[in-house]
Amino acid sequence: MTGVQGQCDPHFERVADILAEQIASGAEVGASLYVSVEGEPVIDLWGGWHDRDHSAAWGEHSIVNVFSATKTVTSLAILMLADRGAIDLFAPVADYWPEFAQNGKESALVRHLFSHTVGLPAWDPPFSLAEAMDVETATARLAAQAPWWPPGTRGSYHASSFGHLAGELVRRVTGAPLSRFIADEIAGPLDADFFLGLRDEQFADVATVYPAPGDDGAPKTGAAPAQSADDPLATERAISARTRLGSFSGQKRDPLALFNSPEWRRTEFGGSTGHTNARGLGRIMTAISNGGVSRGVRLLSPATIDLIFQEQFRGVDSYYLKPIRWGTGYALAPQESKERGPLPFLRPSPRTCYWYGTGGSLSIADVERGVTLTYAMNQCQSGRHSLNGVYYDAIYDCL
Repeated sequence: MTGVQGQCDPHFERVADILAEQIASGAEVGASLYVSVEGEPVIDLWGGWHDRDHSAAWGEHSIVNVFSATKTVTSLAILMLADRGAIDLFAPVADYWPEFAQNGKESALVRHLFSHTVGLPAWDPPFSLAEAMDVETATARLAAQAPWWPPGTRGSYHASSFGHLAGELVRRVTGAPLSRFIADEIAGPLDADFFLGLRDEQFADVATVYPAPGDDGAPKTGAAPAQSADDPLATERAISARTRLGSFSGQKRDPLALFNSPEWRRTEFGGSTGHTNARGLGRIMTAISNGGVSRGVRLLSPATIDLIFQEQFRGVDSYYLKPIRWGTGYALAPQESKERGPLPFLRPSPRTCYWYGTGGSLSIADVERGVTLTYAMNQCQSGRHSLNGVYYDAIYDCL
């Protein structure tokens, strides 16, 4: 495993070799991988550089923006509150956030809100990143907005709005921001390098994020609404296009400048601005794969973990126009055969929950096998150039 540091069980040495090869070739600038089995780490590796100039080596506590993999930690926070009886997943959101009961959302349930079925996949367009940065105003706008479909009847990834919605729910229940709950109740007890909203003095530990080759910052507008009345996905295409127009994730910008800016690093978006490394994210997700316990700290009960796998939606997700299974707070792996979903390399499993971040970061908990797999890197990838599936297959081949 020349070129990488950390620990790796000899049984997984091939995985370490692949990581070293990708760093040596330049396909990875810097990256980290973590795998635990039944709560015990078997891979805890890192290597490469903070930047393409090799001005700083990727170290044990280097961190990087993992984009939407942040959502897996935010969902854990809500599940912990449910586990404690502070939130009823089957109660109306308005029980905790009265202003949410506007424009037809009186009966929208908590499980809808954080399982991408509540009908607020974005803000009614037009909408900008600057508006999203005014979190209080942007969140109030979501509370007042009419849902784009009856809550609970359709699944469509809430790429940009999820963090505002979930963060406000946590604040209403605890009286504190989501970032504090994560720091005090999750990252701190687990000694996990995970931060939602960085302090300026932490910037030296942050690896520079590089956009995927060919990403010029142009908005991902999605497929245009179909003109044919015979198109079976006409509704989904319309929602997809509208979502991107109303999402800060769909705005034209320079991704290299934005995602490495002090403003972005300081921002507390519960769906996209988490900074961590594979070990930090892995220690957190191990609580799901290991019966609720990580590093001797119990975060969830087995009964609450079971709630994750209560399917909330199965079908074509309107954001991706791909098949997906939404569980409670997480996407669920296919049950019988691989699918052309968001992560087409995922192997079938009855009890695997996951999500990922733009560019390839992974956050996977396989409850059936007691396996956690997390990956964080600073060179974003896309399409056939993605490396996350390469690592995933190598790890599962070694199990």
